[in-house]
Amino acid sequence: MFLAEKQYVQWHENDRDNQARWLSESNQVPPQRIVRVDDTTTADEAYRLACEGTSMLWRGDFHNARQLLQALTRRIDRTQQRKTNKAGQAKQAVSGSAAIANLFHQQRQAQAQRAHVLSRVLLEFDAGYVSVLRRAPDVSAACSAAFGELDEPCLISLRDVQGALGAAQWREKGVPISGLDLSIHPYYGVFAPTRHEYVQLMLDAPLPAVHDVAFDIGTGTGLLAIVLAQRGVQQVLATDLNHRALACAQDNLTRLELPQVTLEQADLFPAAAPLAHLIVCNPPWLPAKPSSPLEYAVYDQGSAMLRRFLNNARAHLAPQGEVWLILSDLAEHLQLRSRETLMSWFAEAGLAVKYRLDTQPKHGRSQDATDPLFAARSAEVTSLWCLVAQA
Repeated sequence: MFLAEKQYVQWHENDRDNQARWLSESNQVPPQRIVRVDDTTTADEAYRLACEGTSMLWRGDFHNARQLLQALTRRIDRTQQRKTNKAGQAKQAVSGSAAIANLFHQQRQAQAQRAHVLSRVLLEFDAGYVSVLRRAPDVSAACSAAFGELDEPCLISLRDVQGALGAAQWREKGVPISGLDLSIHPYYGVFAPTRHEYVQLMLDAPLPAVHDVAFDIGTGTGLLAIVLAQRGVQQVLATDLNHRALACAQDNLTRLELPQVTLEQADLFPAAAPLAHLIVCNPPWLPAKPSSPLEYAVYDQGSAMLRRFLNNARAHLAPQGEVWLILSDLAEHLQLRSRETLMSWFAEAGLAVKYRLDTQPKHGRSQDATDPLFAARSAEVTSLWCLVAQA
């Protein structure tokens, strides 16, 4: 169901050539260099190979592979900590605004390098995601849900397999949503609403006098569409480009028996729809380049999605209708976008601010004083901007 265009990887092992389907959630190209590793491979040797760009096909005990990945993580963390300490010393010679922006970009580069190294440990599976490794768990259901049914052998990074197993647990247990007395069940590849302080803003904001039709643009798990439906909106049209998100949203809507919500695969606004009395959007909050499909929920390069949404919202808005834009100001504290720029985009789109509701985050990173970006994270405010058409 979710498999992309087929790619294959070749490697030489045991005096013969081998081939298998290549699966990568982060869309990494098939590895060019693959060596066989097992329980005798040291963490230092594996770290050196990974940093050199060599992928390692694991042939030992499954649990030992997990321990190797943990050892690689510790080595990456030590290396990055040394770089962070040097960056902190260099920060003293750079002005405040430039320093915080540089630090953010350095962290993004470090995260990309971390993912690059950790993705080098590979596992081979037979058709149906069956593993012959010692003590390997049954991952067939989790991998089928994440990557789609598969009738041929494949190679997948251990990190992606762990992600599939974790997603299966999230999907089964659900994410409790404060203030709603319900849980949202995210799918693999769909951003989980673990931060949902904005839900209370959605509950506190007064609905427009007429609220028969509402749009939820970029619905993801369907959470905001669910809030609108539970608040009494008669017809909610929810859109998303991601087919995984649409399947996830439909599952959540079915669980909660909310037939007044209709899903549509669309780039922003639904086609051939009536004008909306309320348009809700929770776009990616940070104007930076995403490095994986999941990051499209967080990063919006050049604020392109946000600007397209604003510039087209008025054309889909009924008279006296409202736009509710859920947006964090973290980008402002990171010096990636100014408040003046945001306000100018509202004006250029023919929208005016009717009111704004604010809340402060409560997640762990906003309280972690050891985070190099703590000053920005601790000052973050999430807002619901109520926008209306300019007179």
